[in-house]
Amino acid sequence: MNASSIPRRGKKRAEYMRTIRRLKRAILHDMKSQGFDFAAQSESFPAPEKEAIRKLHSMAVKHKLDKSQPGLERHEQSLLRYIANGTEVVPNKIDPILKLVEPETEEELLFRWTRLHWSIPTSPGYGRRLRFLVIDQANGKLMGLIGLGDPVFGLGPRDKWIGWDLHHQRAMLRHVMDAFVLGAIPPYNSLLCGKLIAALATSSEVRAAFRQKYRNSEAVLTQKPFDGRLALVTTTSALGRSSVYNRLKNDGRLLYTTVGFTSGSGDFQFMNGTYDQIFDFATKYCDPTAKQTAWGTGFRNRREVVRKSLSHLNLDQRLLYHGVKREIFVAPLAYNTAAFLRGDHQRLLWISHDVRSIVAEFRDR
Repeated sequence: MNASSIPRRGKKRAEYMRTIRRLKRAILHDMKSQGFDFAAQSESFPAPEKEAIRKLHSMAVKHKLDKSQPGLERHEQSLLRYIANGTEVVPNKIDPILKLVEPETEEELLFRWTRLHWSIPTSPGYGRRLRFLVIDQANGKLMGLIGLGDPVFGLGPRDKWIGWDLHHQRAMLRHVMDAFVLGAIPPYNSLLCGKLIAALATSSEVRAAFRQKYRNSEAVLTQKPFDGRLALVTTTSALGRSSVYNRLKNDGRLLYTTVGFTSGSGDFQFMNGTYDQIFDFATKYCDPTAKQTAWGTGFRNRREVVRKSLSHLNLDQRLLYHGVKREIFVAPLAYNTAAFLRGDHQRLLWISHDVRSIVAEFRDR
């Protein structure tokens, strides 16, 4: 709490107290309008069913769309030509390719516009980012998106699967990327193409694109050059347990392994307009606790902004626990990924499957 910025008397104190009351009312009203039952709350809100999860996310999705739509609206008619209708898709002729998204291109606009229409709110990704459009060469239409970004530092089930100690975690996390958006869009999503796109995220082409972009880059903290090897892709399900990643194979080998679930905490329940008010409040009255000055001096992430504001407002920290536990999956890109990330092996024994082989197996299915 930034005690030095809190007015003690006079008109500023009165305005500060009004801000406190308005923000508390806004937070509680918005959470109730999303369906959160405060009377039933114990350690967290009860885990909802999938349809209820979609409803919980709907306000955050609408807010993101309303906020971003004005900047993309003038491009919408042009972007719509990439969206197929049912008659334009011939299942046995589907021919996917990966198209790397470059900044300030029409492909980037298409990626952003499509992501905004996802059924759950998605992150734009953090730090390093590698984005792909999956295009059906048979008709030039968009099949889906692959978006990889920097992973969170601590993710218990992932870290347990690897067998990390803190030293190797700090040194080797740069060999991991997290899929912040991954999936097919209509009408391709009704043809099992969600599974196809999840498989393509583990392809040799994705690994090569990562190496091309990040080889010889320097880490912010250590200033050491990076060799560009991507060893692991992680992702989390959108709606509790996932049927997309389970039993997904290529050449008889499982591509994704489930390692556990998230704790059911997060910040999406504040992403319907309330967060902007929370951020303004935190910026004015709360102290950020960024641990590394090399990363900047502001708040580390949205969760810290919300957590500090809730504390300042005397609201229960359990409001961060929405009860939506997402399944965590790891997709090793080498046979010895875990051993490499633990520091036991220096060389990666790659699992090589390119887009063509993945698509051929998908066609057989």
